[in-house]
Amino acid sequence: MSVAAKQKVQAIIDENPVAVFSKSYCPYSRASKATLAEVGAKFYVIELDQVDDGADLQAALEEINGQKTVPNIYIGKKHIGGNSDLQGRKSELPDLLKAAEAV
Repeated sequence: MSVAAKQKVQAIIDENPVAVFSKSYCPYSRASKATLAEVGAKFYVIELDQVDDGADLQAALEEINGQKTVPNIYIGKKHIGGNSDLQGRKSELPDLLKAAEAV
C-alpha cells in the first residue's frame, strides 16, 4: 500500500459528504448505493475494480479503518461501515445526511 493511495483515500473522504468505496459487481455495494439513492443522498462512488489503483486504495482503507471489504462507506468523514451497517442505520440516514450536507 502506497502513501499516495492513503492520501487519495483520505482526500476522497474529506472532499465528499458521502463517499462509497465500491466494486461494480458486488451485490452489497449495489444495495448500499440503492439505499443512499432512495433517501436522496448525493454521494461519490469509486468502483475499486474499475480503477488502476483499486487494490492499493482498498489496502489503504483497511489500514485507515480496519475494514477490507466493500462497500466501505463514509458519511460526514465518519466511517459508517459496510452495507449491513448502513441498512442497520437506515432510520438515522436523513439526520446523518443532513449533518453531512449530502441532501
